[in-house]
Amino acid sequence: MSGRETIAAVATPPGVGAVGIVRVSGPAVPDIALHLLGRLPAPRQALLADFRADDAESIDQGLALYFPAPHSFTGEHVLELQGHGGPVVLDRLLARVLALGARAARPGEFSERAFLEGKLDLTRAEAIADLIASGTEQQARLAARSLSGALARQVDELLEALTRVRVLVEASLDFPDEDLDPDLPSGIAADLGRLRTDLDTLLITAQRGERLRDGLMVVLAGAPNAGKSSLLNALAETDRAIVTPVPGTTRDLLHADVQIDGLPLRVFDTAGLRLSPDPVEQEGVRRAREQIDRADLVLWIVDDADQAGDAAPPTDLPPQVPLLTIHNKIDLTARAPGEHPRADGTMQLACSATTGAGLDSLRRALTRHAGLGTDAGGDFSARRRHLDALRRTREHLAAAAQAQADAAPPELLAEDLRLAQDSLGEITGAVSSDDLLGRIFSEFCIGK
Repeated sequence: MSGRETIAAVATPPGVGAVGIVRVSGPAVPDIALHLLGRLPAPRQALLADFRADDAESIDQGLALYFPAPHSFTGEHVLELQGHGGPVVLDRLLARVLALGARAARPGEFSERAFLEGKLDLTRAEAIADLIASGTEQQARLAARSLSGALARQVDELLEALTRVRVLVEASLDFPDEDLDPDLPSGIAADLGRLRTDLDTLLITAQRGERLRDGLMVVLAGAPNAGKSSLLNALAETDRAIVTPVPGTTRDLLHADVQIDGLPLRVFDTAGLRLSPDPVEQEGVRRAREQIDRADLVLWIVDDADQAGDAAPPTDLPPQVPLLTIHNKIDLTARAPGEHPRADGTMQLACSATTGAGLDSLRRALTRHAGLGTDAGGDFSARRRHLDALRRTREHLAAAAQAQADAAPPELLAEDLRLAQDSLGEITGAVSSDDLLGRIFSEFCIGK
């Protein structure tokens, strides 16, 4: 710690408030406290004191809290100054602390130091930012579970199991002349099978957590005048899009942010997909297809009243994007609202954006697509980087299992296991790089 600079930042949001906090962390904290307060507060005891400028004039009066290393959030000496929440007062107080030898903290630098001092792993550090940024009660709940270590514990268990397999494989490399257990290959194969099963379970849970954190991108697509804009307005419960009987009203992308049972959705209304000589409409169709390529789910909207229309979506939609066919305008037909299974085993849904019939079934289908059930007790907040690391781990484990099945040289199996362990270790920071840490903590707010 002695080689690090002391950092400081205002830890409360900008604006006027009753209380404002300046946070200081680093080796110079005791010296700064002596100059600013006249004495060093007793550890973890609130001290009412004047915060003094260099000419002994009082900047503010408030509470000072001192947390000596290593018993603090960052693992360093930490001083928190709780004064009045006026921006001018906080600016003066921060300027005084900086003049006493601290420097302005970067976004997320306090949490980064907590990670570097072993106070947090990366999943817990990220959970702090997720908890602060939570927009729904469900997001806050899952972030709190991650902060308590729900994700880290499962990753650590997998890392421990993976380490045991690596030990067995490495032993066969280091001691080739020893009489090893003849059942060793089958034991390694069984261990790999269990590892892959547990990893797949964790990946499914992490996908749910990522969808709840970032939300689903849902695109409404279909022929002109199928009722896409009406459905957007019905889901958003506001007149977000212009609705007219004229086909091709929507030319540009419109979106609305919707919440369904704590699941955040960004729903896009797009131009109707058809050939048109109108260059403006052509651009709208191009943008619609571009958005479809990026979607988590496409709702293909069909006008149920148009008996001559083709309910099947075009064959050139991206095959990797899930699609659900929605029969709209059932208030003009005799079709019952809700889900209707098709002969090919797929499901389609009937609703009316005008009357609201079937919209509850649509909302349930959306939450079901996100993988949400009634009991999310084992879930946690997850990020795309977690999913990427888990998928790369799965690929390396699959390669290791194949090498084991093919009786490939043990060096190849050992390398696949090492790569799997490195990928999995990226999640908690057991394996990390300066570039990775920079990307993660740059997303945090200043003062955290």
